[in-house]
Amino acid sequence: AVQLVESGGGSVQAGGSLRLSCTAPGYVYKSFCMGWFRQGPGTEREGVATINKGGHTYYADFVKGRFSISKDDAKNTVYLEMNTLKPEDTAEYYCAALYCDPRGPTLPTIPSVAYWGQGTQVTVSS
Repeated sequence: AVQLVESGGGSVQAGGSLRLSCTAPGYVYKSFCMGWFRQGPGTEREGVATINKGGHTYYADFVKGRFSISKDDAKNTVYLEMNTLKPEDTAEYYCAALYCDPRGPTLPTIPSVAYWGQGTQVTVSS
């Protein structure tokens, strides 16, 4: 089974920062775009950010200016830097390998997911 290994979740106070990491097998990392989703309590899983093989990015409106997605090709790893965290950012965050949109990076959607990470919890207290 394909494993995307996530790390970096935790508990912070509002206004704080966290960085999530996701490491994929080499053949997955090189073949797919990468993205992050989240699922809060009682809510549907929603797309957060996408990065394509060229490093171009796309963000959901609710994280623009606060979150940053990046990647390290030498480590087959994608990061999600989360700043100015709010209580409403509390969620399980999931890394995903995505079928790339030929038009360029777009908001990640569940139908575009090829593989999921196991999820990592982020809790933001007020």
